[in-house]
Amino acid sequence: MQKTETGSKIKTYYELTKPKIWYLLVFTAFGAAITASNIYEISISPATWALMILGVAAGSASANTLTNYHDRDIDAIMERTKGRPLPSGRISPPERARDFGLVLAAISLACAFAISYTAGFWNGIWAGIFMSFGLVNNIVVYSLTLKRRSQLNIILGGFCGGSPVMIGYAAATLQGLWDLGLVMAGLVFIWIPMHIWALTLHFKDDYNKVNVPMLTAVHSEKTSARVIAASTLVMVLFSIVPFFLTTASGEPVMREIYLYTAIASGALMLALSFWVIAKPSEKASWMLFKFSSPYLAVLFIALMVDSALR
Repeated sequence: MQKTETGSKIKTYYELTKPKIWYLLVFTAFGAAITASNIYEISISPATWALMILGVAAGSASANTLTNYHDRDIDAIMERTKGRPLPSGRISPPERARDFGLVLAAISLACAFAISYTAGFWNGIWAGIFMSFGLVNNIVVYSLTLKRRSQLNIILGGFCGGSPVMIGYAAATLQGLWDLGLVMAGLVFIWIPMHIWALTLHFKDDYNKVNVPMLTAVHSEKTSARVIAASTLVMVLFSIVPFFLTTASGEPVMREIYLYTAIASGALMLALSFWVIAKPSEKASWMLFKFSSPYLAVLFIALMVDSALR
């Protein structure tokens, strides 16, 4: 009986961290590290891998946990979220979730800065800075400050999405951090609004019920569809940028494998976004939302494969 209760608690706290979100973010960090190590022919030690992956997982889980703690009042009202661990009462008192999130944040920062001992002093310093920025941007800027006040919430509060990429890249090398690394982080940053806006268009009644001014919840479906399509177009165009980057020696960073993958997957995303314009329905926006995560994963897989075959 005791084992069953313990397993149930672990499962509940695991659910609280929103694993589907941090799985993808850890994958982008992994992809950035692999891509950078392939291009600059750098070997990443097992200790660095462990610190980077654990750090990003803990940091992402911490941000999700603490935003869940802050949003527990509106989550209890929204149909989509009322079954989550806090509003459903499966974690009580709520302060336990807050403390759990703070512990995860401490672990993430310790892991990031500890990279200084396994990869290089400045590698760890930059990884720690990016981790700190990601936590502050997600928890303080997005959740505590903007989410319930501004239609620009997911834009100004979405910079944190690129932090795992920068952490993964910095863990591997500082070479190209501010060109290829920043562009890879930009892929995630530009992807986030389209991804979230497609979700909020599908659940706009939920967001309006709790007065959270997500852009696609407060505007008409027609206007929202156009905004989503425009952001998708920007994202697809930006996804081609890595193909035009070069290393310090003038060698192309990416070749045709990445370019063709970005064009093909981008064409699919554009087709889905135009479907949302043609028929701004819950079904169309939900389909775009469901395809957006695999799309980002495909881009990072292409980056890894292309860099491996240089």
